[in-house]
Amino acid sequence: MAHDHHEQNHDHGQHGQNGDHGCRGHDHGPGHGPGQGHHHDHTDIDWAEMGPMLESSAELFSSLYERALGWLAQEVTEPGLIVDAGSGPGVVSCLFAETFPGARIVAVDGSEPLLERARARAERQGVADRFSTIAGELPDVLDELDYPADLLWASRSLHHLGDQRAALAAFAARLAPGGTLALMEGGLPPRFLPRDIGIGRPGLQARIDAVEAEWFTQMRTGLPGHVAVTEDWPALLAGAGLKHTRTHTFLLDLPAPASERARAYVVTSLSHVRERITDGLDAEDLATLDRLLDPDDDASLHRRPDVFVLEAHTVHTAVRPV
Repeated sequence: MAHDHHEQNHDHGQHGQNGDHGCRGHDHGPGHGPGQGHHHDHTDIDWAEMGPMLESSAELFSSLYERALGWLAQEVTEPGLIVDAGSGPGVVSCLFAETFPGARIVAVDGSEPLLERARARAERQGVADRFSTIAGELPDVLDELDYPADLLWASRSLHHLGDQRAALAAFAARLAPGGTLALMEGGLPPRFLPRDIGIGRPGLQARIDAVEAEWFTQMRTGLPGHVAVTEDWPALLAGAGLKHTRTHTFLLDLPAPASERARAYVVTSLSHVRERITDGLDAEDLATLDRLLDPDDDASLHRRPDVFVLEAHTVHTAVRPV
């Protein structure tokens, strides 16, 4: 699900819950990205309606995902089964099909409307013969897999699960011996604008980051079965019995002037921020945000020449011992 944010920006994963992922716009936690996933606390979201936006956001990040998958391919050779846990509309699932032409891909998500988009995308890209989907909530839905996974990818879906340690153990249990678990979690908050934008007090995005971090903490603590855990991902992977942890961060650098798709992503992301923020920013910052989101204002995101997208997403991997 692409939704969660920055997946802090995007969401992903499941429903009832990602949308993280996949956006700052959808998912909303620190350090997220687009493309997948959904959010637990967004049970009222119409995923069918959100689908096109989630898909477009994930496509904007395709270059980042392609580099991440190329990095995985250096260590994961000729996987038979790849599982995208929290796939959203399937943009990344289909990139896996392209990167690993011999693999069967299973996209798993809590949203059937988003999985319909994933199947349609696989059909358009000519990979439907080795592409399937499973609808249900992580991690229990993984019990429906016919075979252990050679590669299980979870992009900003884990942080929507109350007990992340238990979920990692469940993910690890679905791996074949020698199989790899890859988590996209963490990274840096996104940047869309210069520090001084000529209206309001400079440093708006840094102040938004602080509010978003608090929002994310409240989202986590409000999840069913929430268990606090130190988010040392390599240590958590090792604690799940996995070996050979690796970490790499991938950058999305789309400088100004922004493309229409990049500009739309920034507008959507900050619109979601504005909807979520009821306190934490002062009246001046809220007024600045409102101007940025007003299509009729010359200083808005819709018209400014200095809008860009700069995001960093981190991938952690580990291997199930043979």
